[in-house]
Amino acid sequence: MKNKNKAVWGTRFNNPTSKIFEKIGASIDIDKRLFEEDILGSIIHTQMLIKQKIINKKRGVKIINGLKKIRMEIRKKKFKFNKKYEDIHLNIEKRLFTIIGQDAGYLHIARSRNDQVITDFKLWIKKASNEIIKNINDLIRSFLKKSESNIYTIMPGFTHLKNAQPISFAHYLLAYVEMFKRDKKRFSSNINYIDECPLGVGALAGTSYKIDRNFTSKKLGFKKPTNNSIDSVSDRDFALDFLSSASICAMHISRFAEELIIWNSDIFKLIKLDDKMLTGSSIMPQKKNPDPAELIRGRAGKNFGSLQAMLTTMKGLPLSYYKDMQEDKAIVFNSYDTLLESIIITNELVKSLKANRERMLSLSNEGYTTSTDFADYLVQNNNLSFREAYKISAKLVNYAERKEKKLNELSFNEVKRMKNDLNKNVMKIFNVINSVNIKTSYGGTSTKNIKKMISKLKKELK
Repeated sequence: MKNKNKAVWGTRFNNPTSKIFEKIGASIDIDKRLFEEDILGSIIHTQMLIKQKIINKKRGVKIINGLKKIRMEIRKKKFKFNKKYEDIHLNIEKRLFTIIGQDAGYLHIARSRNDQVITDFKLWIKKASNEIIKNINDLIRSFLKKSESNIYTIMPGFTHLKNAQPISFAHYLLAYVEMFKRDKKRFSSNINYIDECPLGVGALAGTSYKIDRNFTSKKLGFKKPTNNSIDSVSDRDFALDFLSSASICAMHISRFAEELIIWNSDIFKLIKLDDKMLTGSSIMPQKKNPDPAELIRGRAGKNFGSLQAMLTTMKGLPLSYYKDMQEDKAIVFNSYDTLLESIIITNELVKSLKANRERMLSLSNEGYTTSTDFADYLVQNNNLSFREAYKISAKLVNYAERKEKKLNELSFNEVKRMKNDLNKNVMKIFNVINSVNIKTSYGGTSTKNIKKMISKLKKELK
């Protein structure tokens, strides 16, 4: 009986693949996204086969030209993907047979889909990581620009969401710049870790053909070939690194989104967002809701879920390759798309926000935010230990609280009641602008420090 199985392995099987398995086993709807990387890998692999005289040049050039034609067809959306051929690799191979005939069968010499797919995937993640870094840089630029216009904007800094100490709003924004700088480093490190080429290791054991893996690695932009053929096809650490970095970056974005939601609330009123970054209510005419910020806060959960999904997929797999790993691309692609969109939306939010300077300044004087400055003054000018000074400052806060006064509303005589030998210049301590500008230690909130830091960060981006 003639074998009706159209799969590449059909010679070995007596019955065609189950329709339901054919449906769930096909990954072409997902991995067609890898077509650029897959064709590039095949072209370089063919060049290596020619160089090593494993195939003749005429046949090799024929294969390469056919691959280039397929690449153009896909780019122009003229290529018909077929689920019957499972994945991007076999879809391209089947089309190559149509274009150049039986010579297409030489393309798969000295490689397996196992090393082929992980090479494609590594190349894609390198590209995706660079795209994330590029967009993080754009986001940092927006933060720096917003910081420059708010160097002298005073706001309360918070601990436990309680007013803590006065700070510059620019200083607050620059805190997120530091977070996103670390995110960039993580993605850059991932690119370094990923920079080993698996192509040429075959299914898991290597090959008897006299291939040149150093040539292939160099041509594909990797630093070196992988060392162990089993590990090469088993490895998904690089995908986990990407997902971990994406999750941490998404967490930073979510924290900022949370801040915007709180600051924009009718209780805080610290900022205003442009109407283009707000939505209305179906029933309450007055509402302007920060939905984009809420969405990117929520979408962070998708990034976290992707990381957990990948960890769970890999945790019980013996060496080397299993079909379970086919799920990796959908997981990573989803995480990448989610994060990239979140970064872009966050950039728009940063550009659209405006500080309510009067409200920020007013709130800076709430909550006795300069009491630490008073304690520090006593240490520096009255020869007290910090704990002694702390107690005196706490007593002043208690007094102000009873009198229902802010610290900057107290008279010198009221302050002097806490310690008789105080000089009148102590009163400048309760000015929030002064409080900000005396924080001159490296990394502190003084306007002098902030200007230097903005200049430094702008140079780093060039």
